[in-house]
Amino acid sequence: MVGRVALLLRLVGRKPGGMSLAGLVRESGLTRPTVYRLLTSLAVEGLVEHEEATGKWVLGPEIFLLGTVAAARFPMEDIARPSLRRLAAETGESAFFSIRRGNETVCVLREEGSFPIRSFVLHEGVRFPLGVASAGTAIMAFLPETEQESLLADWEGHAGEFAVGHPADVVRGNLEQTRLAGYSVNPGLVLEGSWGMGSAVFDRQGHPAWALSLTGIEPRFRAERREFLGKLLLEEAHRMTARLQGSQPQLGRS
Repeated sequence: MVGRVALLLRLVGRKPGGMSLAGLVRESGLTRPTVYRLLTSLAVEGLVEHEEATGKWVLGPEIFLLGTVAAARFPMEDIARPSLRRLAAETGESAFFSIRRGNETVCVLREEGSFPIRSFVLHEGVRFPLGVASAGTAIMAFLPETEQESLLADWEGHAGEFAVGHPADVVRGNLEQTRLAGYSVNPGLVLEGSWGMGSAVFDRQGHPAWALSLTGIEPRFRAERREFLGKLLLEEAHRMTARLQGSQPQLGRS
């Protein structure tokens, strides 16, 4: 039961505008009556709400209150925000901070850049399988080889709907390039024309637990500029790693 509730909350929070009942049934794999029963129970507790205008289910006010309390335990804002602001200011692109949760990455913070045309693929709450998008590629590239191979062995099962745009051979190539360069490049694999770059941030044990990333439109990520963007990402990732390795508790790695 708890697992089903947690799954629905994650799905509802995946998009700012929430999800429809049909979408939740499809994504969760649960029956329609089960999804509806769980949602109505969550709504009574204020954990979700049903918007009559759109017919979608969205996160409720109780989630905000719980998140506010939990945020005090994790210094993400204090440590990550300065790096995001510097990246956004120096590049003009939107900057993001993502954490690893199991075999996914979750975007938790963003800072908008000054460039007027933006990519909207990434926003707070969005989850991607490891190896998908720039943050997930940056993290997966520096996992132990056994973990990488375990994910790649059942790549379609792991990547789900993203496997079409991220075939296993392409992912392998991206992981190798990321290890060589130190930063990842996502050449519009999630959404055509929307590019991203990412750099892993490491915990005390040297595990890639978080990532910084930049996203924008393809012309802003041409080869002659990627080296500059990658250098900035690595500088900020190294700065954050130094601070986070001395901070407790750990920020969400599982």
